[in-house]
Amino acid sequence: MENCIRLDNVRRIYHMEAGDVYALNGVTLDIDVGEFVAIMGVSGSGKTTLLNQIGCLDQPTSGDLYIEGKNTRELSDYELTNLRRDAIGFIFQKFNLIPLLTAYENVEYPLILKTGARDTTGRPRELLGLVGLEGGHIHHTPNQLSGGQQQRVSIARALANDPRILLCDEPTGNLDSKTGQQIMDILTDLNQQGKTIVMVTHDDEIAQYADRLITIRDGVIQ
Repeated sequence: MENCIRLDNVRRIYHMEAGDVYALNGVTLDIDVGEFVAIMGVSGSGKTTLLNQIGCLDQPTSGDLYIEGKNTRELSDYELTNLRRDAIGFIFQKFNLIPLLTAYENVEYPLILKTGARDTTGRPRELLGLVGLEGGHIHHTPNQLSGGQQQRVSIARALANDPRILLCDEPTGNLDSKTGQQIMDILTDLNQQGKTIVMVTHDDEIAQYADRLITIRDGVIQ
């Protein structure tokens, strides 16, 4: 299969007064197009740092990261911004919705950032329907929605620009087990439609939804 994500001997070192902290220490990893990968590890193991590297939210201290064949070290800030916007969608444990915007407006917002104009295609409503949020709920602000509904909005927003890669940081961490399973069913469907999914989780049952499990400890893949 074709590589979608490749890390080649990636290190991420934080220089602290008490000494250097190796959050990632020589990580080499290939993720293929259409894979569903779960990353597990104890708190402080480096799993979120790894996800942030893949999402181009942070640059390696050394080593190389390739997204869809592009070495991120060779991209300008403008090119990196476009890569994050067009190729990668982010789903967070704490949802990170804009509190003053409705569900519809939260999903529309990435489209406005890309085009500079309000959406006229109906895509936000279509995506909210895809994740099971319809009717009056789409006009509610986040504080008027349950945790599961907010996560559905978060997924719809991540899909707004039709990214090929979805990065999920503990996507069920703030949800009850039944709602968590519903969210995972949505992610499984998206994976079956061709999305590459990389998910950080601490939950063994949630990890079982993935095709492959990667364990990281002290910044090293086991």
